[in-house]
Amino acid sequence: MRWENLTDSDHARAADPALFGADAVTTRTFDTPEFRGITFHEVRARSVLNRVPGASRMPFEWTVNPYRGCTHACVYCFARKTHSYLDLDTGLGFDSQIVVKVNAPELLRRQLASRRWRGEHVAMGTNVDCYQRAEGRYRLMPGIIEALTERANPFSILTKGTLILRDLDLLARAARVTDVGISVSVGFTDAELWRTVEPGTPAPERRLEVVRALGERGIGCGVLMAPVIPFLGDEPAQLRATVRAIAAAGATSVTPLVLHLRPGAREWFMDWLGRHHPHLVRRYERLYADGAYAPKWYQRRITRQVHDLAREYGIGPTRAGMPRRIAEPAPAQPAGPAATEPVQLSLL
Repeated sequence: MRWENLTDSDHARAADPALFGADAVTTRTFDTPEFRGITFHEVRARSVLNRVPGASRMPFEWTVNPYRGCTHACVYCFARKTHSYLDLDTGLGFDSQIVVKVNAPELLRRQLASRRWRGEHVAMGTNVDCYQRAEGRYRLMPGIIEALTERANPFSILTKGTLILRDLDLLARAARVTDVGISVSVGFTDAELWRTVEPGTPAPERRLEVVRALGERGIGCGVLMAPVIPFLGDEPAQLRATVRAIAAAGATSVTPLVLHLRPGAREWFMDWLGRHHPHLVRRYERLYADGAYAPKWYQRRITRQVHDLAREYGIGPTRAGMPRRIAEPAPAQPAGPAATEPVQLSLL
């Protein structure tokens, strides 16, 4: 396996500039119910602050990813391709072979202290979830949050994991000294769809409890409504149920994002689709014929529907942290100057 960019073991590089010997990584398995069938590869990273390529659609420049691979096992996960860089399988291997950067907190603290670091925003959870099950054992995020707080360095976290509530006090402390943005990913509330496409994640209603808990501590939390899955989670009634639940949880915002299928994820998702919904295969091949993203007309339609529902349920462009309530039935209000045609956002 290729660990060239993840380890600081010089003696392991001596024999081969690309491949590392077994002494460059510690591999562990744990015979406990929550980790059964999962292998952890512990590495000492050479760098933990990653610069996002200039051509990326990401609205930020720096990320921290303490893990690679993810036990959430989402069949659509765009990050699956990254496992191939280590000669690891992008299917079941991505779900069960987890790379752990065990020195991430200490390394981040050192990098933030560098005179070259300019205090830019750091995004977490944008590749794989930093609050996946592995975090319950390795506890890397408290040290990472503390390092950022010590430097009053702005940061954001995107997660599907309820484990973030363990660090609620740390997040509240950080929010007193710097800008902290928290988003929870909830693409749908359909229980049957959740069990098949996100089998390793907490249920959507549990994730929305995270939104509520953060709001009660004065930490505004937005929801990334992602992914909206064509033909399986995009019916008007499904979108309405999801936005209504997001509003009831007190989310400060909702941002829809239509499923995209990059190489690595596309093959795994289409295989799943063929087994579970074979009648949809041809429709997907047509919808995604031009690449990884659904057509603009489809993205705009979904975004418009979600934004209309968000206004109906009282989620709008207002100050962060304001509590939200489900609006009582009332006559329609003028849309106002902000009601321009929505644009599909691409955060992932």
